[in-house]
Amino acid sequence: MKQSVTIYGKETCPFTRAAVDAMKERGDDVVYIDVLKSPEMLDKMLDLSGGGRKIPVIVTDDSVTIGWQGKC
Repeated sequence: MKQSVTIYGKETCPFTRAAVDAMKERGDDVVYIDVLKSPEMLDKMLDLSGGGRKIPVIVTDDSVTIGWQGKC
């Protein structure tokens, strides 16, 4: 089932890239946010993750997941 996904991460993180690629491949609508380029979005990511700085932080309609396939 297609879903809307927001992924917070950074370009140099292989797990962020893998998550973005996999979710786009399965047809999800993906919004990628590079937290190094936007202090406001970094603050939002930290709020979503409870202050954790592990990435990627993946937000769907009903959940927040930290990491991709058990890795961050």
